[in-house]
Amino acid sequence: MIITRRAFTAALSLTGLSLLAGFSPLRLITEAAAQSAAEVAKPVSLPDMALGPANAPVTITEFASMTCPHCADFNEKVFPKIKSEYIDTGKIRYVFREFPLDIKAAAGSMLARCIAKDDAGKYFAVIDMLFKQQNDWVLKNTTETLTRIGKQAGLSGQQVEDCLKDQALLDKIAADQKYAADVLKVNSTPTFFINGEMIKGDTRFEEFDKRIKALLKS
Repeated sequence: MIITRRAFTAALSLTGLSLLAGFSPLRLITEAAAQSAAEVAKPVSLPDMALGPANAPVTITEFASMTCPHCADFNEKVFPKIKSEYIDTGKIRYVFREFPLDIKAAAGSMLARCIAKDDAGKYFAVIDMLFKQQNDWVLKNTTETLTRIGKQAGLSGQQVEDCLKDQALLDKIAADQKYAADVLKVNSTPTFFINGEMIKGDTRFEEFDKRIKALLKS
């Protein structure tokens, strides 16, 4: 099920961002590799949030849900190694894309976009904060905790509220999610594409390291 404006609005007004009854992770029957690296590289509605040079020979694109524990684990254990070894050295470009599997994940993604605006570095810092505090804002009072995080990042309480009710932003996230599901066949998180090749689920740094080195040599 794709995040819809109606479902999100209902959650905001009736449950304070609690999960909707029966709202389950996106599940698709069809699984297939992306048609091409060009399809993965194509931004749809929202500008890409990326670190590393645009002309890098290797691009990793991650699709993640802010409420996904496996994504949080990757963010803590694997991403820092990729960043120090390959992003900070200018060898690869790393793109992060939102793929919310539930209402709360959509809210987290919206807040990150509102805080960072067009600043990719700030965006990655915010999603890092959200992943590290995942249990707090997912399992407890979501609206209250996201408001606190927003204020820590410089937003007012009203700005956070306006952000979480921004239907245009939600529509763009939903459109990008639909493209990823329909065209790229993403149906779980985390899902990665390395120069267009899909890798799904928990993946160790050693696997990324091996694939990146092979592409850099080619």
